[in-house]
Amino acid sequence: MEMKAFQSLCRRLSRSPGSPAEPAPSAAFSASSCSWGRKKTVNPYGNVDQGKYSDLVQSVLSSRARAQTPESLFEEDALLYGPVSKGKPPERGGEAGAPQSWFPLFSPERGLSPHAASDPAIPLKIPLQRTVIPSVTRILQQTMTSEQLFYLERWKQRMILELGEDGFAEYTSNIFLQGKRFHKALESILSPQGNLKESDENLLESGYIESVQHILKDVSGVRAVESAVHHETLKYVGLLDCVAEYQGKLCVIDWKTSEKPKPFIRNTFDNPLQVVAYVGAINHDANYSFQVQCGLIVVAYKDGSPAHPHFMDAELCSQYWAKWLLRLEEYTKKEKKQNSQKPD
Repeated sequence: MEMKAFQSLCRRLSRSPGSPAEPAPSAAFSASSCSWGRKKTVNPYGNVDQGKYSDLVQSVLSSRARAQTPESLFEEDALLYGPVSKGKPPERGGEAGAPQSWFPLFSPERGLSPHAASDPAIPLKIPLQRTVIPSVTRILQQTMTSEQLFYLERWKQRMILELGEDGFAEYTSNIFLQGKRFHKALESILSPQGNLKESDENLLESGYIESVQHILKDVSGVRAVESAVHHETLKYVGLLDCVAEYQGKLCVIDWKTSEKPKPFIRNTFDNPLQVVAYVGAINHDANYSFQVQCGLIVVAYKDGSPAHPHFMDAELCSQYWAKWLLRLEEYTKKEKKQNSQKPD
């Protein structure tokens, strides 16, 4: 029984990474040692990755006469393949249900041509009015999932440990100011005049602007910049960054800054919901005579590396629109519950 266990171990080693592809020569075993062929000078462990399996090789070489037991075999398996994972994989959440009240993303009353009833030479810039109607940002913040809240809080606590309370406050303030300057520079670039004040010319030299240069080459026909939208039926407002043509398709463009790469749209968290919320609002806002069917999220980087564009066609926008309606319903329910608990 002991000999069979040792033979099994040798066969596994001969098949481990780093061993030759050809079958190992036939072996003749004795009760106390392992003899490979007639040439006794050949080291049977010469082709084994000594660094990776050093503990296991040393164990075998130093205790050839030792009896193999189930416990020792388990230890060797752990060295070869690592410890057994006893933790359960995270369960996938069920598919989100359909919104109880459906409202169309696109307006059948408006044309789909990007050039319909609008003068691209005069971009709209409607100021956002203070109102009791919730903003898109507030709705998304108040309906974050428990998983999102967990990771956000963990990131915050880690940053506080590294920077301290005051350092973290300064860090978040700087991030906000950098984003604000970035948007200001883009607004100047996309405006008809395309001029910046002398005091603001240094904004063009920032890494963020350098990061989006290849994106700006494909942007034309600007219709709106830093302009407010209001969905009168669904009762929410927002301030969109830009509406313009990207590679010939009219889009709501959302400019984002990041210190870490976000090469996939799933890395942008709730940004797609924000974009489709603006798309739906602009398509049903009387202040806008055109219709938008696409979205674009542009993630710019401080170090000037090329920004990642995440294009959202009409089909993808429709998928995120259903998710946005669910978040909107969740927010409405929370507000009603909170209001019902308030004392008269």
